[in-house]
Amino acid sequence: MAAVKEFSVQERLVSICKLQRIDSKIGEIKKLRGELPMEVKDLEDEIVGYNTRANSIDHEIKLIDDTIKEKQNIQAESRELLKKYEKQQDNVKNSREFEAINKEIELNELEIKACDKKIKDANVEKDEYLAQRAQTQKQIEDKQAVLAQKQKELQKITEETEKEEEELNKKREKAVTDVEARLLLAYDRIRMNYKNGLAVVPVERDSCGGCFNMIPPQRQSDIRLRKKMTVCEHCGRILVDSELNDSIEI
Repeated sequence: MAAVKEFSVQERLVSICKLQRIDSKIGEIKKLRGELPMEVKDLEDEIVGYNTRANSIDHEIKLIDDTIKEKQNIQAESRELLKKYEKQQDNVKNSREFEAINKEIELNELEIKACDKKIKDANVEKDEYLAQRAQTQKQIEDKQAVLAQKQKELQKITEETEKEEEELNKKREKAVTDVEARLLLAYDRIRMNYKNGLAVVPVERDSCGGCFNMIPPQRQSDIRLRKKMTVCEHCGRILVDSELNDSIEI
């Protein structure tokens, strides 16, 4: 069985302090990007939604166009029948035949009028959809313009920080291996509790560098001696002396 490496308190403090310094630097880069990645994603999702709406409107317009075309075809057929029946009126042999033809003429005239109304109503509905489509297209174009600007800003920041972040991530991978496993778990747990990600903080002006509560003189003395791990009794962060904190290089 391989022997488990024993870490001195000094080594633990240096390793965890170095890891915190790296994580804080990575955090600064992410803060520089700010909300841009989320804003870009939200804009992309909005554009997808608007495009879905536009496709739905286009489908409705197509259905209306199909209806108008169908009614126009019916009208054309009815007009052809009208010509046929009007021509037959000139050759009727009796009143019964005249009434039958007259009835067909009336039915086809009603059909033409009914189609006219349906075509008119369909065109009104189509105009409403076209207005919605134009508005949706305007929204898409507006969002695309904003998205292009946000993407440009994000790309610029990413290009400026990508190399640095890549180097920091490599350093972090190495730094993690130098931290005792149990201490690393505690560090990660503490970091998750705070938005600024600070799990290791120096004592500055007799106060905790995280929550700014006063640290008793005796505890400050223990921290400077580096003979044991000390946590803030108020916020639970790991405390180090400012000299050690300032000496850490990454």
